[in-house]
Amino acid sequence: MDFGVGFLTNNVMLPILDFLYRIVPNYGVGIVLLTLIVKGLLWPLGAGSIRNMRKMQVVQPEMQRRTKEIQEKYKNDPERLRQEMSGIYKEYGNPFAGCLPLVVQMPILFALFATLRGSPFGDTVQMTNVQIKPTTELSQVQAEGKSGSHTIYLNEQRERAQVVFEPTSAKVPVGQSLQFKVESSGGQPFTALPVRYEIASGADKARISADGLLTASAVGDVNVHTTVPGIAAEKGFLFIEQLGRTGISGKDGIHWDVMIMIVLFGISLYFSQNYTASKNPNMTDQQKQINKITPFVFSGMFVFFPLPAGVLLYILLSNLFQILQTYILYREPLPENIQRIVDQSRRKEEGDKPLPFENNKTRRKKKA
Repeated sequence: MDFGVGFLTNNVMLPILDFLYRIVPNYGVGIVLLTLIVKGLLWPLGAGSIRNMRKMQVVQPEMQRRTKEIQEKYKNDPERLRQEMSGIYKEYGNPFAGCLPLVVQMPILFALFATLRGSPFGDTVQMTNVQIKPTTELSQVQAEGKSGSHTIYLNEQRERAQVVFEPTSAKVPVGQSLQFKVESSGGQPFTALPVRYEIASGADKARISADGLLTASAVGDVNVHTTVPGIAAEKGFLFIEQLGRTGISGKDGIHWDVMIMIVLFGISLYFSQNYTASKNPNMTDQQKQINKITPFVFSGMFVFFPLPAGVLLYILLSNLFQILQTYILYREPLPENIQRIVDQSRRKEEGDKPLPFENNKTRRKKKA
């Protein structure tokens, strides 16, 4: 179950991408525009989450105090407790309300992610596990399953095809062979693009030919990758040499373009978290420490779990968009009841200090 991600990818994201490519025939520009359009359409949902987060930062201490009082006062009256808690949420807002917009937009963002990770920007890969058994346990090949339908871009004219990979799992006796294949949605062999077959692990237990015929030679597990190339995988954009390039290093040396994007992402995330932290007077020291560590954790994740350069470009742009949206929304006036809490808290912190325009004589008169 993909929660509509496949539908959104094939019927929303890819048509928008085709439209953009007809206007500006550049794959890198297509990624930028597609990301900005989707993030722009999701602005209201993101704004709702940010506003709720900002509000909760202000009212959290007061809500905690009121909640504790109510729970203590009505601990033996569940119905009254529920009513009072409902009144608190009505006055200050529900802490979990900001989660709903995030949940709603997740399928859309996953669809955008899937669009940029697959064809045309990256290779489409099917990974198949093959268990090679001794002939005493297995006498014939047992292959099963077809992959879901994948959208493949065929050329610069944006022609597309739907393909499926077969099989998705298999058991093979030693000494026998298994045929891998890629077919169009009509069941015909897919020949529009060259298909690569390679053994990712277990090369000492089997071999595979250029046309996808695997021959088992020893007992064990073998992982086979069937790959249809992305026609834009080797295209560049700005400082990015190849949009389909994966990882910070390869046979051709260090991929500085990928490295730069990971570093920029870490810097942008650090700036974003520190900006929101500076607006939250109730943040604990532990939360501040987590904020400092998080950018390194996420940046390191992209090093050890590499993504195509085109996807990293999308993630970086999304984070920059998020920073801009947060900055704009944090400059909005707070709701009147929330601003009142801010003013009360500020007065408590400042104590009974004289106002800048008050002299001592005036101040004594006011006290009297």
